[in-house]
Amino acid sequence: MRIVLAPDSFKGSLDAPAVCDALARGLARGLPDAQVLARPMADGGEGTLDAILRVAGERHRAKVSGAAGDALDACYGLVDRPEGRTAIVEVAQVVGITDPAGMRADVSQRSTRGLGELVALLLDAGVRRFMVGLGGSSTNDGGSGLIAALGARLFDAGGAPVAATPAGLARIAHVDVSRLDPRLASCDFAIMSDVNNPLTGAMGASAIFGPQKGVRPDEISAFDASLARFAALAESAFGRCVADKPGAGAAGGLGFAFQLLGSSVRSGAEVVAELTGLDAALDGADWAITGEGRSDRQTLLSKAPFIVASHARARGVPVTLVSGAVDADALPELGRHFDGCFALPNGPMTLEACIANAAALLEVRGTQIGRLAAVWNNRRARP
Repeated sequence: MRIVLAPDSFKGSLDAPAVCDALARGLARGLPDAQVLARPMADGGEGTLDAILRVAGERHRAKVSGAAGDALDACYGLVDRPEGRTAIVEVAQVVGITDPAGMRADVSQRSTRGLGELVALLLDAGVRRFMVGLGGSSTNDGGSGLIAALGARLFDAGGAPVAATPAGLARIAHVDVSRLDPRLASCDFAIMSDVNNPLTGAMGASAIFGPQKGVRPDEISAFDASLARFAALAESAFGRCVADKPGAGAAGGLGFAFQLLGSSVRSGAEVVAELTGLDAALDGADWAITGEGRSDRQTLLSKAPFIVASHARARGVPVTLVSGAVDADALPELGRHFDGCFALPNGPMTLEACIANAAALLEVRGTQIGRLAAVWNNRRARP
């Protein structure tokens, strides 16, 4: 049998490649003769880079500014594709919400300048195609740091420069793009996001995602007003109206800045599926296994396991869901898309214990699924 493993990460526990490894070890016991192909998945957030590089491309590092301005080594990937060398950039590698140094600074002082520095370094290296995963950012600067590092200049009403931070945007009166890097005109940017929020308003970056980054409830309206002012000035300077487009509010407004640069917005899971060759692996496969940390009705909103199921179904391949937890209320709906939905715990278990023992529990589930598949395969082989 040929079995494709295409899970997302189990956040807080295992990255997607590690989930593949654990399931593969279990399958080796339950179905020793199976051909197992690992195609780890991600949705554009943390773990996207690792998922892609497990299958294709090369890992590189660059020294750039973190969210608080401190230098850090950021990983990125380079993948050779028919249309040209493509950089895989994960925002969380530069301004990640899990970076202690960046998070120690007040959110009003954090900037996405490091993303612009990384893009500039890649331009110097001859790269003109970029796929950017927007998840997991700690910033709320509307992407002003990104465009400032690429040559845009920000000024207050008196003509003095302002910082590309939320605090600086509170005083902004003019955006000058006359010195924007001319190489950007020949670039192709695609941002990976499953966030459809606009930049500002009740569903915007500050209101919806700001609190998890440190924006206090009483600060949301001020942050939102600063982003709205910056957006109007930036749109006028770039000649593009993108603040209300889906995805503009992703990553604290980085989605807005990348769309100012002409970026398209794509499903992160679909991009990862494309880059890792999921369809080629599924062609002729007998079974597919996907999963995530927790599965519920949100899974069906184009999360990575749903994308895997859609691709598998299109090829007539059964697909099973193995997740850290499965919402019982969502089982009827999940069951219409997956051939069996399994959670990790064998019995009553705390979340902490499940996270700590995820690899071992995944091996057990892999073994049991392998044994079921072996029975199915043996019956199928009977004359």
